[in-house]
Amino acid sequence: MRVHVVSDVHGNAEDLKRAGEGADALVVLGDLIDFVDYHDHARGILGRVFGPEKVARFAELRRTRRGPEFGAYARSLWESLSNPAKVVEEAVREQYAELFGAMTAPTYATPGNVDAPHLWPEFAGSGVHILDGDSADIGGLRFGFIGGTLIPPGATLRRHAAWVPYLRPEDEYDQVLASLPPVDVLCSHLPPAVPELTYDVVARRPEHGSAALLERIRTDRPRWSLFGHVHQPLAQRVRVGRTECVNVGHFQRTGRPYVIEW
Repeated sequence: MRVHVVSDVHGNAEDLKRAGEGADALVVLGDLIDFVDYHDHARGILGRVFGPEKVARFAELRRTRRGPEFGAYARSLWESLSNPAKVVEEAVREQYAELFGAMTAPTYATPGNVDAPHLWPEFAGSGVHILDGDSADIGGLRFGFIGGTLIPPGATLRRHAAWVPYLRPEDEYDQVLASLPPVDVLCSHLPPAVPELTYDVVARRPEHGSAALLERIRTDRPRWSLFGHVHQPLAQRVRVGRTECVNVGHFQRTGRPYVIEW
């Protein structure tokens, strides 16, 4: 049995069309949307709506961690639109139409933080299975899926903003994870709370990993824990007990799936 796994697609529909070639199944671990393209400022939703020059300024302020100035600049962009939520949803729908159309059957997908999971059933065609807090049998192994990431400590979601990422309170995330049956392959967008897996060497900061995922790995001892989210991790893979914990890669940039076989 051969399964190809991708995460952090961020609009790369062309390579997604080929990601399932030679595989019995394709697993997608979220972040389908290309919201802010830090490599090509003309691309992504912000590039389409505001143009590359404004996105370049947005990216610079975020990269240099100038919090108040960044927040004020982001607000000024959205306030320049008469109906920013409508503009964003139209752009998201356009990307989802292309991205879900690129998925081969069978595909098993869970959303990332840069996703709008409430729209997924509208675009997922026959043979594309949406799983979040669910499990599926693939080639005789039980795969468990949990989507989204955690709300950072001390942060709150602005529910009426133009764009609301798929972030979950930690207690909610942990409850969903606990509802999964014992699994052979644990699939998430978020990494477990292992420092080598959560630290991004380019951003030079750690992301917030899940302690509950790490505990579940220690308890269930699955064959694999597969995830994405951290684009340039300090370590791509770490073994926890018998479990191979693997960041499957930043698919937008690599265009290559991670392969597991049994």
